[in-house]
Amino acid sequence: VLEHANVVMGSATPSVEAYSKAMNGEYSLVRLTTRYGSRPLPRVSVVDLREELKAGNRSVLSRELRQKMKGRFEKKEQVMLFLNRRGYAGFVSCRSCGHVMKCPHCDVSLSEHNNERLLCHYCGYETGKPRICPVCGSPYIGGFKAGTQQIEKVVREDFPEVRTLRMDFDTTRTKGSYEKILAAFAAHEADILIGTQMIVKGHDFPKVTLVGALAADMSLYTDDYRSGERTFQLLTQAAGRAGRGDRPGEVVIQTYDPEHYAIEASAAQDYEAFYEKEIRYRSLMGYPPVENLMAVLAACEDEVLLEKACKYLKEYILRIKGQAQLDVIGP
Repeated sequence: VLEHANVVMGSATPSVEAYSKAMNGEYSLVRLTTRYGSRPLPRVSVVDLREELKAGNRSVLSRELRQKMKGRFEKKEQVMLFLNRRGYAGFVSCRSCGHVMKCPHCDVSLSEHNNERLLCHYCGYETGKPRICPVCGSPYIGGFKAGTQQIEKVVREDFPEVRTLRMDFDTTRTKGSYEKILAAFAAHEADILIGTQMIVKGHDFPKVTLVGALAADMSLYTDDYRSGERTFQLLTQAAGRAGRGDRPGEVVIQTYDPEHYAIEASAAQDYEAFYEKEIRYRSLMGYPPVENLMAVLAACEDEVLLEKACKYLKEYILRIKGQAQLDVIGP
């Protein structure tokens, strides 16, 4: 304000809040319609993991992704495998039909606690963990588990000659390790980089022509209303790592829910299509930026005392709110 300066916020995947402000005229909107150097966007294919299970493939790598990886290694090109673990919170889903256990009130996934109980972190709704899928009756229902070490092991078994690098919380703990791994991959000291969301943010590797997003559902079904937005952002950013050099790029997204609008929009790399569906969902559920939401977190060494205090707090809020249009969820 003092210097009359302008603030420019740049993103291929702006937050729903920021884009909403651009739509109502609070922010000015400037669009970049072509990729740097007019390079084509990568070709994206979506693999339905339910079909992989039906075909007898229980590997973390789908048949299509494995085939495309083989082709890249033969051409001496590089591959990135991205495990989408952001905000991971132990949701329960069916591997046969893709059904996810969700809160009936808040439409966010239920989190698994002590292996037997499912809990909503918004309203406190609780239910038992099912033994069979309530939709299709399949016994293949349980926690969604995958890790970068497990993926690296599978890759080494499938492609023994291929050099791998892994980038996650464990391998980047020591000072300078993050930069060393990226420098080694840029120098083509490895053919494949396996990692969490830290590998998809803004890196430029011209020899990467294939990106595999192994478990899109891990961020799609977190216990948070922003899960669709975060998934779209991560998948679109991951896709942007492929084909940044002279050779065109390809992306394979593996998911149990290929029809979800966040998956479809990221595969098409179409922000407007995503925003249109997401803002409707936020409006329907009363989530920001359509309505305001405030989280009150309380902690206490005595759980009984904590529960009593939270109930008193809720009753107090309801007593003083008067005519205000206010809903209290939880504790």
